[in-house]
Amino acid sequence: MKRAHTAKRPTKASRAPKAKTDWNRVDRFTDRQIAQAARRDPDAAPIADSEWFRQAKLVLPEPKQAISLRLDRGVLAWFKQRGRGYQTRINAVLKAYVEAQRR
Repeated sequence: MKRAHTAKRPTKASRAPKAKTDWNRVDRFTDRQIAQAARRDPDAAPIADSEWFRQAKLVLPEPKQAISLRLDRGVLAWFKQRGRGYQTRINAVLKAYVEAQRR
């Protein structure tokens, strides 16, 4: 049996949200205009000046240790359903718990 109307299934790329940034407009900004806009934006981080860079310290992440861990199926499924990086999220939850217990 042939369907009368077959709509094409949208591809992953066509379902992705369209970028709202006007990069041509951004490219026309001068460094001075960018600095002025950042100063006016209450949500913008402070502009890092030479003093900030002089005092900055490079902090590398602590290396992880590979282990075998048994988790309930439901717990693992819950983290995996949230997508890539589920092991990192499990680590973050456990780290937050440890830090809370130290207080």
